[in-house]
Amino acid sequence: MGLFVLLAAAGLVFAWWTGRLKSLTQDDIVAALVFLLGFELLMKGNLLPGAALMAASLLWAAWRRKPRADAAPPPMPADEARRLLGLRHDATLAEIRDAHRRLIARVHPDAGGSAELATRVNAARDALVAEMNRRPPRAS
Repeated sequence: MGLFVLLAAAGLVFAWWTGRLKSLTQDDIVAALVFLLGFELLMKGNLLPGAALMAASLLWAAWRRKPRADAAPPPMPADEARRLLGLRHDATLAEIRDAHRRLIARVHPDAGGSAELATRVNAARDALVAEMNRRPPRAS
């Protein structure tokens, strides 16, 4: 049992160190406690209830972590967005919009392009405009 506690503590330290505990919810904590209760029952000789609790908590945790279909994709990195639109680092809002219009005219599905590429071009524009809005204004 002591080895298990040490391994669990090492796992928690690793998860904290890598930032994986930031998205921890109450449901995750309950699932971990149910798993530990199942493990305790398993160690005391109650095989069926212990294994059932452990399996249920693992299935619950896996179900909670699956990606949702309606979840928004992560924002595109600004460097990738600049490369896609062919812009410099100090591009203005007008340059971003012009580059977006030129590129979307070529890759839009109505013009014979693909919906996926048009979505990426729109995401690139949105990422750069959002970055520009977060930047402090430059002194002239």
